[in-house]
Amino acid sequence: MSGSIPEKWSSKRLKKGTAGSRWRIESELAPVPAMQRRLEEKYGGRIPGKLFLKKDSHLPIVGSVKARGGIYEVLKYAEDLALTHGMLKKTDSYEKLAEPECRAFFGKYTIQAGSTGNLGMSIGVMSAALGFHCIIHMSSDARQWKKDLLRSHGATVMEYGGDYGEAVKEGREKSERDPASYFVDDENSRSLFLGYAVAALRLRKQLEERNVKTDDDHPLFVYIPCGVGGAPGGISFGLKQLFGDTVHCFFAEPVQAPCMALGMITGLHSKICVQDIGLTGQTHADGLAVGRPSAFVGRVMEPLLSGEFTVRDARLYEYMRDCLETEKIFLEPSACAAFQGPVRLCSDKAAAAYLEENGLKEKMEQASHIVWATGGSLVPEEIRKEYRETFL
Repeated sequence: MSGSIPEKWSSKRLKKGTAGSRWRIESELAPVPAMQRRLEEKYGGRIPGKLFLKKDSHLPIVGSVKARGGIYEVLKYAEDLALTHGMLKKTDSYEKLAEPECRAFFGKYTIQAGSTGNLGMSIGVMSAALGFHCIIHMSSDARQWKKDLLRSHGATVMEYGGDYGEAVKEGREKSERDPASYFVDDENSRSLFLGYAVAALRLRKQLEERNVKTDDDHPLFVYIPCGVGGAPGGISFGLKQLFGDTVHCFFAEPVQAPCMALGMITGLHSKICVQDIGLTGQTHADGLAVGRPSAFVGRVMEPLLSGEFTVRDARLYEYMRDCLETEKIFLEPSACAAFQGPVRLCSDKAAAAYLEENGLKEKMEQASHIVWATGGSLVPEEIRKEYRETFL
């Protein structure tokens, strides 16, 4: 497996995919004024300030926010192995990691992960590019096209009838039984978390390039879809380190799977799951179909998170069509959960109380709102058509 990945995922092609951003995995920050008007007209409540879309939906290589953390963790593991075994020196060009000698060495090792889709794709593609064997454990919520794509790139996909939690549990246990296996743990990984956090540095530069002010009189609101919590937690952690009280971070979760909100509200974190309170944990937002949150992320975010919004599945498809019609940008349904943020922030009583308590009400005309789009560019056309025609 390690020596026969498709040419499209060779090191040369990976470099080509990031050439426009100077070899960095980065996405555009795009103003979306037409979508802002649509949200105001269709869902009620004016959204003061300017609305932007952070297009991690179009990140190079794997087309989702998981490229930030997943690719970073695979590269870090490869670096650690190569340095430990004398295959690499810190003074070497790291392109050496993709050379035949290193690829043959990495072929002795296996990388495993549990996923509902996008994390698995980022782990699988990067593992294949370096020559690792890769096993992705996927829950029943994972889309078939994501499983097929992973298999086409040489990854082994293990399917489970249960939810994300079962896939992670099984994957972790199988990996622990193999001394040559490394498990990418979306629930507890510091490396994943820090990989996501780098997004804050890139966003700061993009805001500066657009002359978007962020200070006490120009608040920044960021809305991110949330599953187990790793990606939104890491991004928010980075943003809070850079912008402090100027930035207000909100997570968006499906009404049947608000695991992070439940864990933080109760203070129980991973000791409680949504099924414990009568919710199903089932949602069309496959990347957010998580019943039990990360305790690590929940505890880190407790003093940092401004709030949570929940969203019904039907609204995900509405937002998806709205964005496509107004801005000609396609996002997968789970990525559209974040649009619930600006809509609810400017119409809910609880949100109005938050703005009042934090002295923000009079500053909203100078506010910037960033909806963090987490995936969509790799969705096949036939699946896009299916999404466009889905009405719940």
